[in-house]
Amino acid sequence: MKEIKSLYLHIPFCMQICSYCDFCKMFYNEKMVNDYLEELEKEITKNYQNDILKTIYIGGGTPSSLKDYQLDKLFFITDKFNIEKEYEFTFECNISDINKELLEKLKENKVNRISIGIETINEKFYELINRYNDKEDIKEKIKLTKKYFNNINIDLMYGFPNETLNDLINDLEFFKDLDVPHISIYSLILEENTKLYINNTKPLDEELESNMYYYIINYLKKLGYKHYEISNFSKEGYESKHNLTYWNNEEYYGFGLSSGGYVNNKRYTNTRSLNNYLKGNYKLEEEELDLQTKMENEMILGLRKMIGIKKDEFFLKYNFKIEDIFDIMNMVDKKLIEDREGYIRIPEDKLYLSNSILVNFIGGSNE
Repeated sequence: MKEIKSLYLHIPFCMQICSYCDFCKMFYNEKMVNDYLEELEKEITKNYQNDILKTIYIGGGTPSSLKDYQLDKLFFITDKFNIEKEYEFTFECNISDINKELLEKLKENKVNRISIGIETINEKFYELINRYNDKEDIKEKIKLTKKYFNNINIDLMYGFPNETLNDLINDLEFFKDLDVPHISIYSLILEENTKLYINNTKPLDEELESNMYYYIINYLKKLGYKHYEISNFSKEGYESKHNLTYWNNEEYYGFGLSSGGYVNNKRYTNTRSLNNYLKGNYKLEEEELDLQTKMENEMILGLRKMIGIKKDEFFLKYNFKIEDIFDIMNMVDKKLIEDREGYIRIPEDKLYLSNSILVNFIGGSNE
């Protein structure tokens, strides 16, 4: 029996009305949710090969919105998984769903990490994210969660249209007082076919958004958070083991509507069509990776980590030196990449430009 370290379950409750996928169809349809859970169990029974798991992540929206008997069904499914003794089991929660009964149920079913999507406490952005946060309620819910879990992540979103630096600072000061061990940050992306995109919402000025990103980095570092990945910060020992599986380019399962996985040298994406999924037509596409693609993925994913990619480990994994495959020296000369102490990494002052740097590793063979 081999070891695939991680598994992701997608429970796609979404309240952002759009034409991008079928997620929002499920939110208020109890029968559809029940049918989805039944099909999820079938997909797992068909494709899970009893591999040993180090991490499980249940996300995709607000799985905490499931009714009590539906949560029982979900945990009946997860109880089938073969997990290591020292595991990480993350469950995404909507702050409004958190209560004593939910937290006790999660604890009883092996969950040991909670991720909470707060995003912002600025009222002028609530309509944009279809969320209405109450600051006192958040404080009480975080305080309650800490009675059951010490490994807690909260999400911060920035880059809202017309957001100011002072708006961001107010969010950061509120998050500081919550005193949780992990914070993930996301800039608002205007996805095609979403309500914001259709309404021609103007994105934030790019220079201001860049300034916000670096302000967040400096602010959280001063509070003792380790900036270990482009968008993630943790107190020592609280890095997300699950997400590090992705960034280390290791294999993982993905089950559920619109999920993706990397198993037996194949990357796959599941369908976004709920009708197709409920008919048992799970996979939308699947690709077996050649050596060049695997090395490109190693660079694109690994360079998201602040430590970067260890050159010796790359050679042991692929039997090629990084500089023999990619034009590293050219990027070093342009100060887009650092090559020092045996690691390749993106310098901190270029992190905001990471996407434009990482595309250099697609089709980047020197041969």
